[in-house]
Amino acid sequence: MLERLGLDLPLIQAPMAGTSTPLLAAEVSNAGALGSIALGASNAADARVAIDELRARTTRPFNLNLFVHQAPVADPEREAGWLDWLRSLFVEFGVEPPAALQSPYASLAEDAELLALVVEAAPAVASFHFGLPDAEAVSALHERGVLLLATATNLAEARAIEAAGLDGIIAQGIEAGGHRGMFDPAATDPQLGTVALTRLLVRETGLPVIAAGGIMDGAGIAAALDLGAAAAQLGTAFVACPESAADESYRAALMGPGAYETTLTQLVSGRPARALANRFTALSAQVGERRPPDYPIAYDAGKALNAAAKAKGEHGFGAHWAGQGAPLARAMPAAQLVATLSAELHAARR
Repeated sequence: MLERLGLDLPLIQAPMAGTSTPLLAAEVSNAGALGSIALGASNAADARVAIDELRARTTRPFNLNLFVHQAPVADPEREAGWLDWLRSLFVEFGVEPPAALQSPYASLAEDAELLALVVEAAPAVASFHFGLPDAEAVSALHERGVLLLATATNLAEARAIEAAGLDGIIAQGIEAGGHRGMFDPAATDPQLGTVALTRLLVRETGLPVIAAGGIMDGAGIAAALDLGAAAAQLGTAFVACPESAADESYRAALMGPGAYETTLTQLVSGRPARALANRFTALSAQVGERRPPDYPIAYDAGKALNAAAKAKGEHGFGAHWAGQGAPLARAMPAAQLVATLSAELHAARR
């Protein structure tokens, strides 16, 4: 797989929606690893702009990431109750909560225009989170020479990826920042760590495995390779790079004492995701039996609350996604980080 992509380093920069940028991806790809941009929260028009910018910045292979989540089921009563529960916070920041919630973006399974764009673009790699595209989409992308990866958090999901004819599995351990890639968020989550999951998938499947979750330096990449992984995927390690879209409050939180405390929460978006602890994640202690609306409808409320809070100078409601390796983050340009990771990897494998 690495030879096919012509990579100098067995490293994928994770496609972090809202944080990765075409500039970040291009810098990573130009440095010899695989840069990624996330299109899961984009429509086709915005995705085209991002792809065009990325292509203008690099001739190297890159990855386009898509969300294939289950379509949310609207529940006006549940959504109204969720907004009512959050009302006091909106009022604290001088605004009323939204009158109603909408899904801010569609799943790839429902967005034929976005799929057609990705087929047309024919990136070196396309990756999928939250589920799998249908057989027709897999065939169309393979016909264009696209290498296909998908996230698995357990063995059953990995076997589904293999059965669907994809080319590799991203083994997302519980340590990983951002959204868990679970196909069914209502299913029991064994919460396997990166080490156990990577080794399990290497032994039990016939596909290349990319280890993801908690890996922040070259020694971590070396450990993943020693487990049998073909490569490692790092996300939180790139958040502090100047080329990322992380705002100053996100960067400050990542580089501060809060990095030592991350937590899984469904409150922000409606799906389990690992974030730096803040005022939003602390609401878990008060949520009781309430369930947030389906993903990504709940995100509509989360984004509105964060916008209202930021307008008043409060940054504790941002989606500051980060993995458990967050304290190891280093603020440096992406190309320099890739070079540093490469040197650390070679030193660890001598």
